[in-house]
Amino acid sequence: MPNTTQVRIENSVVLPRPTLMLFDWHGTLVDTHDAMYQAIEEMLAQLDELDLVQYLLPEEEAKTEDDEKLIRYIRIYRHLHPRVLAEQRISRTDVFDAIFGDNDVANRIAHKAYNDCYRHHYGEVKPFQTGMFDYLCYLKKLGIKIGVVTNRSREFLDPELAQVEGGRWNDLFDVTLCGDEMLRYKPAPDSLVQASKQLNLLTDQHLWYVGDSVTDMMTATKAGVTRVFYNGALWAPHWFEQVFADHAHHHYDPDIIIDDFDELLDLVITSKGAEITQDLLTKRPDRLPPRQPKAEHQEPDWHPAVAKLTYPKVILFDWHATLVDTLDAMYHAVDDMLKELKELGLLEHLVDTAKCKSPDDQRLVEYVRDNLSLHPKIKIDRKISRTDIFEILFADNYVAKTLAHKGFTEHYRKYYGTALPFEANVKNMLEGLRKLGLIVGVITNRDREFFVHELNTVDGGWAHLFDTEICGDDTVERKPHTDQILKAAENLNITLGPDIWYVGDSTTDVIAAKSAGITSVFFNGAQWDLPWLNKIFPGTERYPYKPDVVVNDFSEFWALVLSCRKNRPRN
Repeated sequence: MPNTTQVRIENSVVLPRPTLMLFDWHGTLVDTHDAMYQAIEEMLAQLDELDLVQYLLPEEEAKTEDDEKLIRYIRIYRHLHPRVLAEQRISRTDVFDAIFGDNDVANRIAHKAYNDCYRHHYGEVKPFQTGMFDYLCYLKKLGIKIGVVTNRSREFLDPELAQVEGGRWNDLFDVTLCGDEMLRYKPAPDSLVQASKQLNLLTDQHLWYVGDSVTDMMTATKAGVTRVFYNGALWAPHWFEQVFADHAHHHYDPDIIIDDFDELLDLVITSKGAEITQDLLTKRPDRLPPRQPKAEHQEPDWHPAVAKLTYPKVILFDWHATLVDTLDAMYHAVDDMLKELKELGLLEHLVDTAKCKSPDDQRLVEYVRDNLSLHPKIKIDRKISRTDIFEILFADNYVAKTLAHKGFTEHYRKYYGTALPFEANVKNMLEGLRKLGLIVGVITNRDREFFVHELNTVDGGWAHLFDTEICGDDTVERKPHTDQILKAAENLNITLGPDIWYVGDSTTDVIAAKSAGITSVFFNGAQWDLPWLNKIFPGTERYPYKPDVVVNDFSEFWALVLSCRKNRPRN
């Protein structure tokens, strides 16, 4: 494979003089990223009703590791990987090529569904880089015909063309062809061939196709024309080495890679057979400063994008408010138990508010002491677990917490029965973890009599998904003590370490995991904001325990697992 990145840097390739230059639209000439990604997300949510899941490529047929990760992610969550959404660097067509390959039927259905969704979002369009109009006008002055070949539908291209820079692009192009005007979308070569026919030109190396995606390079290769990769996303050299590697898209290497349109004009001026007068050279647009990549977004240390985690061999989950939702029954039972604090002899064991971690904890203790119930806002917000409530009320008083859990259990019998998946695709996620060869388990403070019923009834039954389940009454002490984690390790015959992850929604779960020396993944299902997370995990001498990573939902958790899998050391 030619070293395409070196080719771009040295600009050592001399290309045939272009008579026709065709451009991709989005990501090359214009920027419509926000609308495009919103439409892709909306379309992917419809994969089941569109009957497209059957056409998703098997993961082993993915062309690159990134494609494999994308397929696996979409198969489970029906939307794009968070990093793809954050970076906004790949095109809709590349997404479809990655997940459907060359399947024309699937691509046709996907593109049509995308168009239906794009109708809800399109409208804002701007030149992809400064000076684009002047560059295009100069190409025409050099006697080169120019056009647009895009998978965008005519319904959207024409309004965008009329809108960009006040409509002054309307008369620029000698030809425009859209995806819905062809029998096949790119990467089929049909649109390039048809464009050259309309202008009575040959489809050969004197036709340059300029695009920002692997799909564009595939299209140009199949048409037999010159391939110019516009590095609009400013990918680093290693990206090209991976994407155009021997095992991926080796046969679709670009002839040249450019970072901006000044480099494109350089190529035209130095092309083989070009005869450009001095007068035309003086009319060239002024060279602009090189484009610069966006500054990297800074995330908290525990954000999945920056957390440095060991790839897991075992993942243990909390039950309530992590994998399942039993909040209604839980809050009813907690409130009933709190009404009996005097009878249970627990009122005098409520913690001294001076020892509370935060003002919010102080207010909770004071309200319970005065009213023998939870504050209504806590029950409305549904953000704090039973175990965390008892930790706040009784702190390190083991005897009091034991009595509180016993009282809770007596009342929970009146309410339990319905357990719902905390998110729609939790079961798919658990099955996906097992397909990766990971050991999966549950550690919960729930008593076994309740847990077994919920395990066997939730979503058709999940018992087959776990290699071990440890309940609150299986050990002497419950979380935040490490007894349950130690019991799970004994059952699984494993050694505790950073390759064992514990995923839970409470400070109690974090304390248990960090005390046991394993990786703590805080599941932020309650959607606490960063100030609140910093408040409940202050990292002080008195409250030292902080999670290794925080995930806001299971799609983010799945992305984290796949990222760690990709980066794991190879034996």
